[in-house]
Amino acid sequence: MVQCEMCGAETSSPKTIKVEGAKLDVCSNCTDFGTEVKQSSSSSSSTKYSTSSSSSSSSRSSTSGSTTSSSSSSSSSQRRSDMFDDMDELATDYDDRVRNARESKGLSQSDLANELNEKASLIRKIERGDTLPSDRVQSKLEKFLEINLNAESGSADDSEWSGGSSTGSYTLGDVVKRKD
Repeated sequence: MVQCEMCGAETSSPKTIKVEGAKLDVCSNCTDFGTEVKQSSSSSSSTKYSTSSSSSSSSRSSTSGSTTSSSSSSSSSQRRSDMFDDMDELATDYDDRVRNARESKGLSQSDLANELNEKASLIRKIERGDTLPSDRVQSKLEKFLEINLNAESGSADDSEWSGGSSTGSYTLGDVVKRKD
């Protein structure tokens, strides 16, 4: 017996439906919540989404065992990275950087907004730290004001922190900074 992925009921003949892009195996009572997916042959569906690492590791397994294990470990480490690893982090003092660069060029907030083809209220909010600039606005600011709004990869807070207990594990008290 299989459990319905929608309601949790036990079912002997689950049906596969698609709900907002996700395929679920559900009981007959829950099929109305999505559109039924016609099952195609399993080989065609697996090749459609297979990666080159899985097909290459099967071809390498006949050559030598050591290359298979090294290729599988390198491919698994590649799968663990996500889109946030490649993104730059906005500096915590982005508002001061924008304000100082604007003032050093002798521009008012309205002048800067006109140069960037943005609203003056957006520039005010960015300089107050009330809003984060979008990627598009951030690149405009960086290009026009000749500044960098990205945080450095190794921040000073991380490098000077050496907390931890004698056992090597960290507690919440090692990480949190109190506002006394």
